[in-house]
Amino acid sequence: MSDVTKIVSDIKSGNIKPIYFLMGDEPYYIDKISEFIEDNVLSEEEKGFNQMVLYGRDVAVEEISDNAKRFPMMSERQVVIVKEAQDLSRTIEKLVSYAENPQPSTVLVLCYKYKTIDKRKKLYKTIQKIGLVYESKKLYENQVADWIRRVLAGKKYQIDTKATLMLVEFLGNDLSKISNELDKLMVVLPVESIITPKDIEENIGISKDYNNFELRKAIGERDVYKSNMIINYFAQNQKANPIVVTISLLNSFFTQLLIYHSLKDKSKNHVAKALGVNPFFVSDYITAAKNYPMRKVSQVISFLRDADVKSKGVGANLTSGEILKELIFKIIH
Repeated sequence: MSDVTKIVSDIKSGNIKPIYFLMGDEPYYIDKISEFIEDNVLSEEEKGFNQMVLYGRDVAVEEISDNAKRFPMMSERQVVIVKEAQDLSRTIEKLVSYAENPQPSTVLVLCYKYKTIDKRKKLYKTIQKIGLVYESKKLYENQVADWIRRVLAGKKYQIDTKATLMLVEFLGNDLSKISNELDKLMVVLPVESIITPKDIEENIGISKDYNNFELRKAIGERDVYKSNMIINYFAQNQKANPIVVTISLLNSFFTQLLIYHSLKDKSKNHVAKALGVNPFFVSDYITAAKNYPMRKVSQVISFLRDADVKSKGVGANLTSGEILKELIFKIIH
């Protein structure tokens, strides 16, 4: 995020590169940088003749070069943005000849999503010398909660810890989806609000009481009643609560619980670091470890593997709800 801030800051101050090659697995920041250039480098009057958006699937590298070599009309610069440039992956190296002698009055932006170019090749090295190569990497899920808090803080909002974790559990590390949901919340909630689980439930549709976060907690506490309540809710709302996600999250929880049992240092910060979880969750592992000794945890992981196979239709003709009910019974009892 600091790299993106610097790129934006440099553009604002007039330090604009002739080529921006934006690549990587996380499309969110690629979109944000290209949108900022599209919106801010030229005035509205200049954009008509001097701003062009091309798509990788529709153009050849030679056409991109030809357009980039044009001179601007009644403007200091022209902007050429190539979206979905990854569709040109087989021929992208042909851009070397332009990169070696770019048109100084052109800002060429290449959005190369979900991939990276070979850093050993000439194109990468050439653009690095005269332009900017930015690699947008996916965040790990345990980094997303802090990202959400930073984004909201920048807009003068705060968020409750559980509300943050509900978003991460439901949306994973897809920053574009999370950003869209945060935008919805900021439309309906006044500035300086503290976003709560109730806000998430009412505006995004994630249940604050019936979700995988609460199921994991209930199982860890061996709360039979609450676990079954959540499972019944899941059975009635299978589309919003796919069994594959539930089994995967429970498998991660019990695998981490196995690691917890093996730790000598069980201080809160050390546990959080060793398990790669938010410190908010550490108390859940402490409670679960008391209820599930190491031998039982190993057994539970075996139950989860069996349930995963059954959920794929192998060896059992059961509904998702029936598989989960059987699984929870085996785990808790």
